[in-house]
Amino acid sequence: MILGTSTARATRTVPEDHLPGKIAERKPANLTTKRIEYRLPGFILVACASLILLSCKNSPTTYTLTGRVISKQPGTQQLIIDNDNIPGFMAAMTMPYTVKDPDGFLRVQPADVIRADVIVEQPGKFWLEHLSVIGKAAGRAIAEGPAPQAVLIGDKVPDVPMVNQDGKTVHFSQFKGESVLLTLIYTRCPFPDYCPLLTRQFATIQKELAKKPDDYKKTHLISITLDPTYDKPPVLREYGLSNMDHDPKGFEHWDFVSTTPEDLQKLTDSFGLALSQQDGQISHSMNTILLSADGTVADMWPGNEWQTSEVLAVMRHASALSK
Repeated sequence: MILGTSTARATRTVPEDHLPGKIAERKPANLTTKRIEYRLPGFILVACASLILLSCKNSPTTYTLTGRVISKQPGTQQLIIDNDNIPGFMAAMTMPYTVKDPDGFLRVQPADVIRADVIVEQPGKFWLEHLSVIGKAAGRAIAEGPAPQAVLIGDKVPDVPMVNQDGKTVHFSQFKGESVLLTLIYTRCPFPDYCPLLTRQFATIQKELAKKPDDYKKTHLISITLDPTYDKPPVLREYGLSNMDHDPKGFEHWDFVSTTPEDLQKLTDSFGLALSQQDGQISHSMNTILLSADGTVADMWPGNEWQTSEVLAVMRHASALSK
């Protein structure tokens, strides 16, 4: 009996997958499967959380603005507003706002006190919606009379004296025979989509024109400061160098200039710009103007949404006509 029992145990059939070698081969597969089973719910949770966070990140933020309308710029659909403090977004100041409320834009007028939603999509990109008039400003006189006449295509611009980054006096008339692209900025502008953007666009145009000597020698760029009290020649020179890879040879083709407050007013009036200063803050609209070889206005691009490729094409065409 004992022998029989021993024989039975010795000859018992063991399933193939229970053999020691098979068990060793099978365990990693089972462990891997369990790990996948355990990790999959966690992965789904992380993915969902990431999508939620991404959605939140891309969602615009809304703030409430109240303030007084200084002026309207129909060409760029902008209002210059003396706004109250906007907690979490902006201190009280006077500055331009793009409006994406056509009816509200038509309804509000200079001297109106308004309330509106400021929609902030990302730093430096914001606009107004849902405008409503809540009163009239008191105690501040609004200038009466017709607005200054802005230049049109084919007109001459005021040939006022300007001082460049090297302290030299320049006039538009000295660039006769060249196509001159000019705009108005100031070096301390805090808004990335305003003066810094215009300057970056000019820097791109400068580099593109430099690739073709014929284009380069028949064109010129001028950036005029809206802050002549602060933007003296040394400041303009440093600002210019920082936007032309610190190569002073760039000043042969691109001038950074200032002028007197009186002459600056002549230029902003001629170029159809709104300009105001309050408590050290400068607010302004934007316009970029191309002068043809004879010094007359060849084209202009209000605002900041123009493309460098378009401007380059017009500049090159204007230069070709001057041959």
